[in-house]
Amino acid sequence: EAQLVESGGGLVQPGGSLRLSCVTSGFIFDDYSMSWVRQSPGKGLEWVSTISWDGVGTWYAKSIEGRFIISRDNAKRTLYLQMNRLESEDTAVYYCASGATSFGDWGQGTQVTVSS
Repeated sequence: EAQLVESGGGLVQPGGSLRLSCVTSGFIFDDYSMSWVRQSPGKGLEWVSTISWDGVGTWYAKSIEGRFIISRDNAKRTLYLQMNRLESEDTAVYYCASGATSFGDWGQGTQVTVSS
């Protein structure tokens, strides 16, 4: 059974930074592209970023491009999202998911709140 466990969320002031992690197990991590998806209060799911299985290809939503960096460590079966220059609009629950254009397994999410 696949398991994805996010961590690293929290409360941060506008302009601050956070690094999210997603530790995985139960599937062949480096067979899959991996993605981050978020859900803001009262809104639907929003795709944030995707990384190819080998880490060479990365893709970002326009809303976060230039501020967030996705990365992965296949030896540690872990996905990361470095979030810089955070804005109030980035407040959301952040989920990691396996896949790129469609998502298979999901984590439980980690809350990110950007507020002064």
